[in-house]
Amino acid sequence: MTKKTKITRLYTGDDGQSHFEDIEIDMEDNIVGHISKTYGATGIVFRETSESYDYDFHVAPARQYVVNLEGAVEITVGSGEKRVFDTGEVFICEDTTGQGHISRAVNGQVRKSLFVTLEDNEIAR
Repeated sequence: MTKKTKITRLYTGDDGQSHFEDIEIDMEDNIVGHISKTYGATGIVFRETSESYDYDFHVAPARQYVVNLEGAVEITVGSGEKRVFDTGEVFICEDTTGQGHISRAVNGQVRKSLFVTLEDNEIAR
C-alpha cells in the first residue's frame, strides 16, 4: 500500500519571490511501517538559533531539508504569508535565488534544527 507524508516546500517562483507549496512524499509498506525512497544528501548541519532570532529576507544557502529538533520557527515568504514549523516538523528550502524568506524565533524559545543538504538533481516529490 502506498502512503504519503506531507511536508512544505519553500521555492522561488517566476516572480523572484519565495512561496509555500504543500507536497507529498510517497512511502511504501516496510517491515517496520512505511518508508520513502532514499534521497541523495551531500551533508548534515546541526544548528542552534537564539530565542531572539530574527533574520530578514535571505535565500537558502543550498537545497536542504530542515528538521526542527526542538523549538519552532516562523517563516514568511514574499507574499507576506507566514507559517510556523514546530518541533518534529520537516520542510524543504529550495529558494536559493530571488528575494528569499524571513525566519524568526517563536515564543522567545531557542531552536535546535538539523539541515540535510541535497544533491542538485534530487526532486523532493
